[in-house]
Amino acid sequence: MSLRIYTDRDADLSVLRDEVLAMIGYGNQGKAWALCARDSGLNVVVGLRPEGRSWKVARSEGFDVVPIQEAAEKGTIICMLIPDLVQPEVYEAEIHTVLKPGKALCFAHGFNIHFKQIVPPKQIDVIMVAPKGPGVALREAFVQGKGIPALIAVHQDYSGKAREKALALAKAIGCTRAGVLETTFGDETESDLIGEQTVLVGGLTELIKKGFEVLVEAGYPPELAYFEACNEVKLIVDLINRQGLSGMLKAVSETAKYGGLTVGPAVIDEHVKERMRQAVKRVKSGEFARQWVSEYKRGAPELKRMLAEIEEHPLERVGKKLRRLAQA
Repeated sequence: MSLRIYTDRDADLSVLRDEVLAMIGYGNQGKAWALCARDSGLNVVVGLRPEGRSWKVARSEGFDVVPIQEAAEKGTIICMLIPDLVQPEVYEAEIHTVLKPGKALCFAHGFNIHFKQIVPPKQIDVIMVAPKGPGVALREAFVQGKGIPALIAVHQDYSGKAREKALALAKAIGCTRAGVLETTFGDETESDLIGEQTVLVGGLTELIKKGFEVLVEAGYPPELAYFEACNEVKLIVDLINRQGLSGMLKAVSETAKYGGLTVGPAVIDEHVKERMRQAVKRVKSGEFARQWVSEYKRGAPELKRMLAEIEEHPLERVGKKLRRLAQA
């Protein structure tokens, strides 16, 4: 089933004219949301820890910056824009006690609501606006008069206007210029995790590493292996982003077309697809969320170990050298 696409004409900023947007966090998304919403003429307050490094930055950029609990008290729409696994602690300590009936809680990702790490009271709206890109890209597009796509969702509609608020927020940060799709917290969360794990972060990282390792094992210099297995990925992904898979195939050589289309399915075969299905099951069952929350609470030792291994991989060592040459 296709999702409806909302654009500027479907969203009304006047829905937010009497609201106070409390941006909790001033990092990747928080800063971009705050700047764009202010430029859209809305009332913005930023909630931060007073000792945090973002406090002075937000103040220097002209915002009313207050402690998180005070921002949540002032705000009628509270936008949770701090890291996912930090949110439950902050919510319990500083936000849930000031959630008066009629307020709205907005998320940029559905993880904590879908996996019940945060369970809001019934007397508020719970909505999501999830831009499909980092905050830097969101802000750059907004300043250029453009936008990046986003997803919206409604988990609770106490006011009867939750969808209108989500659409208006999406418009305030420029996303309706590009197009906004309505989904659910569950679908956004699960599809995002599955995509990250099987393709965007996990799958792509391992594909690049394995391609590099095979080339080096076959006797090719690491520098050539890096260019073939890693450096040129950006060129192909840019083509896919602009023109789709078929457009990318039209742009590459006949040899690349034939080799890719005959060998690719043999490498990324049904066994790989079955392992992807197993990843889907782990996400949908909540097993991944439970594992990740437990890992985070222990100080993320396994994540730190894996990141250290990536840092020491030969691909990274040769890559750093070649990237420095390119920037010289």
